[in-house]
Amino acid sequence: MTRRSKTWTVVLSALLFIFLMPATADAQKKKDKKKGGNKVEQMTDREIWADICWQMSEPVLRNMAEGKLQQNMVLELSPTWDNRDKKVAYMETFARLMAGVAPWLNLPDDDTPECKQRQQLRKWARQAYTNAVDPESPDYLGWKSGGQTLVDAAYLVESLYRGYDSLWVPLSDVTKQRYIKELQGLHRYDPPYTNWHLFVAMEECFLMYVGADYDQYRIHMAMNKVEEWYIGDGWYSDGPAFAFDYYNAYVIQPMYLECLEMINAKKGNDTWTVRNLGNRNGSKARYAEVLKRMQKFSVILERFISPEGTYPVFGRSIPYRMAVLQPLAQLAWRQQLPQELHNGQVRAAITAVAKNMFYKVNNFNEGGYLTIGFMGNHPNVADWYTNNGSLYMTSLAFMPLGLPATHDFWTAPAEKWTSKKAWEGDDFPKDHKWDINRQVLYWE
Repeated sequence: MTRRSKTWTVVLSALLFIFLMPATADAQKKKDKKKGGNKVEQMTDREIWADICWQMSEPVLRNMAEGKLQQNMVLELSPTWDNRDKKVAYMETFARLMAGVAPWLNLPDDDTPECKQRQQLRKWARQAYTNAVDPESPDYLGWKSGGQTLVDAAYLVESLYRGYDSLWVPLSDVTKQRYIKELQGLHRYDPPYTNWHLFVAMEECFLMYVGADYDQYRIHMAMNKVEEWYIGDGWYSDGPAFAFDYYNAYVIQPMYLECLEMINAKKGNDTWTVRNLGNRNGSKARYAEVLKRMQKFSVILERFISPEGTYPVFGRSIPYRMAVLQPLAQLAWRQQLPQELHNGQVRAAITAVAKNMFYKVNNFNEGGYLTIGFMGNHPNVADWYTNNGSLYMTSLAFMPLGLPATHDFWTAPAEKWTSKKAWEGDDFPKDHKWDINRQVLYWE
């Protein structure tokens, strides 16, 4: 072969490699995606939920336990960010994540591979809780970073309440006193006339729950205002004006119920802080009524889930992703689902959404942290207050992991959820207007 022939052979080989490389890479990507999809199909529902929670939790809790979250987290801000202190993002990340995974970490230990993950996350979480209030830690959170602190301190104490035995009780007395001091210091901020009243109520109720000094008026105001904002059929308005969004799921229904639960636990049937529907029946009667409303709202949420495992995308804060399903998840975890909803159908419905949300696209950035978007990365859906720490509220849909693997929620056969039955031609229960005034609309 001549020198010229050899040269052309090398050139042609190089060109052939260049042209074929993209096709080969695409083929490998398709192969990997198919392989990943097959892996998911071989997993149980519980394994899928635990896998998602581990993927969300590991970068956050490992780094924060080492005092490196604020150093290493790849932070993303909304394109319309309002220039508030960026430090709020780290409290949002930690508090919102823990509010969802706390029930899971509160489970007793066993000899399963899942338990090894729980043990590791729990160990990291306890150290992270310590660092969060240690002024000498690089991951001391922004307790004085403005009014936004009211929001995420509420999720933080909600996590401590939901995982009380495993997350609050083992903390040192020094750390507990630091939390009490930081929570009491939040009196420097007043809430706007919205769902934020429940954030201050959550903080004050937790102070009451752990035997510290608290501001009863902040609880009293919140309980009265939220009750005034109930508009019927399981829905509350967010302040005096109704907003058609998912804040009933993100905040109002769950926190209202948990505040009443703490009041009942520590004050009995309180008839001063909480009067029920214009009379003196007290906090226990109010709790029963609020639970019924949440059950009705969960019936609506379950019907929102399409046969394909999607739900309507509307309203502000939609990058919170699966936090939309928090009331449904919370009632399942607390074993308080309404009779219309079975464990098997709720588990199957949430699993279908989770598989779509977390296995069809990549919702994490290059650092392993959630990225702003809904399905994948698209910052245009962010609000002016959104950072990627805000998005960890998606963990709230996974609270039923706090039920042991032997519970009926996990062992019951999967059932079609309501819209799947309806759109596949199966019989399904009708819905109806709820909580009517029977003295007026007697025919219903």
